[in-house]
Amino acid sequence: MRVLIELPTWLGDTVMATAAIENLINYFDKSEINLIGSLTSIELLKNHPRISNTYVLKKKYTSLFLIPRKIGKFDIFFSFRSSFRSKFLSLLISSSKKFQFDKSKYKNCHQVKKYNDFVNDNLNTNLASSRLILHSISNSGKQSLKRFVGINPGASYGSSKRWQHEDFAKVAIELSSKFDIVIFGGPGEEKIAKKIENLLIKSNVFNFRNLASNTSVDELVNNISILDLFITGDTGPMHIAAAMQVPTVAIFGPTNVTETSQWMNHKSIIVKKNLDCQPCMKRTCPLKHNNCMRLIQPEEVLRSVEALIYDLSL
Repeated sequence: MRVLIELPTWLGDTVMATAAIENLINYFDKSEINLIGSLTSIELLKNHPRISNTYVLKKKYTSLFLIPRKIGKFDIFFSFRSSFRSKFLSLLISSSKKFQFDKSKYKNCHQVKKYNDFVNDNLNTNLASSRLILHSISNSGKQSLKRFVGINPGASYGSSKRWQHEDFAKVAIELSSKFDIVIFGGPGEEKIAKKIENLLIKSNVFNFRNLASNTSVDELVNNISILDLFITGDTGPMHIAAAMQVPTVAIFGPTNVTETSQWMNHKSIIVKKNLDCQPCMKRTCPLKHNNCMRLIQPEEVLRSVEALIYDLSL
């Protein structure tokens, strides 16, 4: 039997889908498992030992017409996307059975559970949502006696999810005597990371590495996996940290903690305000003040760091 799974587009969504995907893979344990999706999502899951083939989707609609001939016929197609583009792709895919995620059907629960309920509903099963699982080809565990704190100031979703770079820098400076600093960031976030780097240097802090837009997806996973502590907004790397069970302080603003907080990472603390306008789920603040993030002070984040360090004896 040939099974084709279309992955979510975004990094964080793909990580949150891994529990459901693992259930699919285990259910079809004698089958050939194939993945199709964006370059980012494929890079994240290509190292899974049960995956036979991976196919990267290009952005142009015309490229979708070439896919069926290239990948052949399937017995079952599961898509974890609900966009028009994905529905169009489903029409082109040759498969005996097709199942499409419908985000309007699954509401008011964590995204991990939404994906897993989608699988259970279509397989008529009752499989539990387990931990998030990522496979990496180069992770050999932490080799250094140094302690590392990662700070992740970017947010590809939009500016409303970004905490101020000055405040990230203040937290990093305060922690620099206990930890070496690792600055993370994806494409387009180099300027934010550079601003933090400059503030660190200005405060005579030099025990840092700036990895912004300078790692592959596999390298990102491995660099996060060796951290002793991670400070981040609601982003894809936050979910990678959850999968790797990295102690995390997560800063939330416009997004819904119930739906996108770290899944099954008990070494995690959420810092957020409780404003009437939260969660708005907007990419940019509709009220133009971004108070849900702006009002969070470095001292609040540092108190959460101290609590986490105390609990874990870091």
